[in-house]
Amino acid sequence: MKLVSWNVNGIRAALKKGLHDYMEGEDADVFCLQETKAHPGDVRHVSWKFGYEAFWNSAVKRGYSGTAVFTRVPPLRVTNGIGIDAHDSEGRVITLEFPAFWLVNVYQPNSRRGLTRLDYRTREWDPAFFAYLKKLEGKGKPVVFCGDLNVAHKEIDLKNPKGNRRNAGFTDEERENFTRLLAGGFVDTFREFEPGPGHYTWWSQMGGCRARNIGWRVDYFVAGASLRPALKRAWISPEVPGSDHCPVGLEIKV
Repeated sequence: MKLVSWNVNGIRAALKKGLHDYMEGEDADVFCLQETKAHPGDVRHVSWKFGYEAFWNSAVKRGYSGTAVFTRVPPLRVTNGIGIDAHDSEGRVITLEFPAFWLVNVYQPNSRRGLTRLDYRTREWDPAFFAYLKKLEGKGKPVVFCGDLNVAHKEIDLKNPKGNRRNAGFTDEERENFTRLLAGGFVDTFREFEPGPGHYTWWSQMGGCRARNIGWRVDYFVAGASLRPALKRAWISPEVPGSDHCPVGLEIKV
């Protein structure tokens, strides 16, 4: 089963930049999109091709956040949010149940410039999201979650770690929470296949950062450790334009 995740930084803009063509060429079974910044009606003129069924979780605030999943593998069930009103107004989570595993598409909160949302992110959201993942696991199936996690886990995951200490996405608190999550029974699938540096998924749109590969790896596929033998490959596609993020992918035997 081929899975792709991409923060499109506005699905309407991405459609104008070739999202349809990319989806057709990539030929994935499931596409998980984040930061859609839209409601389904905003793109109702679009003919979603290639046999995909669309599921949306849009933020209450228009033009902000939001997630969507396009799948040609029929899910057993689809739910939005994590079941906590305080976290579910921003359209950040869609969960699909498949016969062999749960797939969670997530757009995690950014701690923001000045770390104005760091406490919310690390003390409220992170524990609640981890508890949600473990609750799913408790129902008898492993979990795969993907999306823009808004954290570069280790120094190898961004070009300039020393210069970005205490910046949103590279604080000790965010990184430690991700370490604890992985220690709780999950694996960073990309690092199962690629231990080396220089692999990023987001680049500032200023200063030619993408052309110079001055970036961050903040987009992930994370899988329950029991799925490690089923992982076939994981990849990053920096050559794909259309957003300040690039797509990431996972192929898994089911």
